[in-house]
Amino acid sequence: MKRTEVPVIAADGATVAVGEVTLLAPTTFAVMPGEFWCLTGGNGSGKTTLLRAFLGSRRLTGGSCSVRGEPADVARPLHRRILASLVEPIPVARDMTLREQVTLVAASWHGNTKESAERAEQVIERLGLSSLGERFPHQVSSGQGQLFNLALTLVRPADVVLLDEPERHLDSRRIDLVAALLAERARQGTAFLVATHEDVLVEACDGRVELG
Repeated sequence: MKRTEVPVIAADGATVAVGEVTLLAPTTFAVMPGEFWCLTGGNGSGKTTLLRAFLGSRRLTGGSCSVRGEPADVARPLHRRILASLVEPIPVARDMTLREQVTLVAASWHGNTKESAERAEQVIERLGLSSLGERFPHQVSSGQGQLFNLALTLVRPADVVLLDEPERHLDSRRIDLVAALLAERARQGTAFLVATHEDVLVEACDGRVELG
């Protein structure tokens, strides 16, 4: 990977403090296209805070977070187009099936075409949700719901994906599945920044930022 490329996302001394309390110590790193990076550290070390800074929903008190060389700003259409995330809860419709909702998200980004429906089905199948496609969100377990949220996130186009503990509620087999899928998508050109406590994800990544 040529390091002359512009990073997809980068932090330069990114810091968040509230009064005398430091929520995120100064942090610097850069994620290039097609790289899979993990944020690690104990609870309260600033992992989620940093992800929110890249989303533009958490104001920094020092340093910077950039997306494609520009300050992170959720109000910018380009920012929203190139960056997908599962950091905050995703609103879902109680009266639409899992398959309908993933297909709707695909159609909203790719157009209401046969290809977008096929893209949705591929993500559903890859995450092991095919047999649950006709269920509603309230009819699945916490782990199945987490996979559904990942499907809603990964079905849309994005240059970079931010994930906050994607292993949440998943058993070891499904964690292995998610780690393999993220590594596969990274090889296809998507960059990932993943806050995690899970060794399997760390072992699959290209770079690591230890916070705290």
